[in-house]
Amino acid sequence: MEESKKYNCIIILGPTAVGKTGLGVRLARELGGEIISADSRQVYRGLDLGSGKDLADYGDLPYHLIDVATLETEYNVYNYQQDFYRVFSALQSRGVLPVIVGGTGMYIDAIVRGYDFIEVEENKELRAKAEKMTLEELDSWLLALKPNLHNKSDLLIRERVIRAIEIAEFMKSPECEEKRKSFPKRPDVKPFIVGTTLERTELRANIAKRLRERIEEGMIEEVRNLHEKDGFSYERLEKLGLEYRFVSEFLEGKIESEEVMFTKLNTAIGQFAKRQETWFRGMQKKGADDIHWLPSVSDVNERYKSLLELTKSFRLKH
Repeated sequence: MEESKKYNCIIILGPTAVGKTGLGVRLARELGGEIISADSRQVYRGLDLGSGKDLADYGDLPYHLIDVATLETEYNVYNYQQDFYRVFSALQSRGVLPVIVGGTGMYIDAIVRGYDFIEVEENKELRAKAEKMTLEELDSWLLALKPNLHNKSDLLIRERVIRAIEIAEFMKSPECEEKRKSFPKRPDVKPFIVGTTLERTELRANIAKRLRERIEEGMIEEVRNLHEKDGFSYERLEKLGLEYRFVSEFLEGKIESEEVMFTKLNTAIGQFAKRQETWFRGMQKKGADDIHWLPSVSDVNERYKSLLELTKSFRLKH
């Protein structure tokens, strides 16, 4: 580690079911910090067991960006970045170390590399024109605007294509430049990034164990209540992915039994964990700072000891 480099926050990232929250809480207590969550579903109130909030792990330690939105709205990476900057600045003003913990790669990347977001409102005129066009015509329009489009799957979903066109057209407009000029000053985020994971066999075992526990604690009832008591459609819940998608499909009768649901969901979470690791390891290739990976050992105390060793000598500006 470069002695001259100064950091003002710590990020602990990794795939699901590796104990990130426990490590983050212990470190925050040790260094006088507070937790900022980086999880795209824990932002929603009511998504508790399925999103793995594990609020009991925090005890009396303050945490942020959990339960800050409702399912009536779509909370996205732009919302997260704006909320993060607000919380980060507030912690800095109090001399408190931000400890960011999570597994949503795009949320973390938006902070580490400072994505340049502009909020784009709906263009009613554009949408009226788009409604009269076929999906193939919309795809051609989008590809004319973005010939190097990377995510070709967006071309298969009509509403995504229209939204992508809306954003691309706005980015070319004079209004876009005016909006850029009015951006508030961003805080200077200098993260020391730590990664933690487990060997693949142990990670799969942890995922299965954790999933069983959550089902026993009432995860199916949580999803049922979100639909029956709170009035959210199964379509809305399915869009949340993983636990909420598969449990919704089970409750709708699309999956024939709880055991089949468990098997399918367990496999899907394992695949998701693999994608998370791929994303994190690719962050450095895109320009992020080094990720300091902890030993992939099951003993959480040994990993925490390594975490302390990594962080004890770096110089914080807070």
